[in-house]
Amino acid sequence: MKIIQSGIINKTASIAIIISRFNQFINNNLLSGALDTLKRIGRIKEDNILQIYVPGAYEIPLIANYISKYKKYNAIIVIGTIIKGSTDHFKYIASDTYNNLSKISMKYFIPITLGILTTNNLEESIERAGLKMGNKGSEAALAALEMINVIETLKKNND
Repeated sequence: MKIIQSGIINKTASIAIIISRFNQFINNNLLSGALDTLKRIGRIKEDNILQIYVPGAYEIPLIANYISKYKKYNAIIVIGTIIKGSTDHFKYIASDTYNNLSKISMKYFIPITLGILTTNNLEESIERAGLKMGNKGSEAALAALEMINVIETLKKNND
């Protein structure tokens, strides 16, 4: 039986991070967590990380699609915060964003990891951006690092 598992260190990987400016004070904490994980744990060089800011979470898939098309990056981390309001707008933005990111990832065989919070209120968002619920930006970075290495291992096995 063959088993493929991979670590999280990859000093040569290139990673794009797409960050929503909407709810920026929360997203900045998610970004800090992702960057710390990439550099300190994954040992990614700062020059191999591209940060792109977009107006909101809904705009993230367009940029992810554009980046993926050119196959310059080994993974994409997306960061944003969608907080439930008094209308159904929250559901549609979250659903469309997640579905489109999944389609892009599958189409281009690129890991797109989610550091997008979907919460009921501001307090939940703050908890998930570095307080008692951890930092979801850091978790997205860890997932990206591992997926890069899993894909590289699969490519080597198929050569």
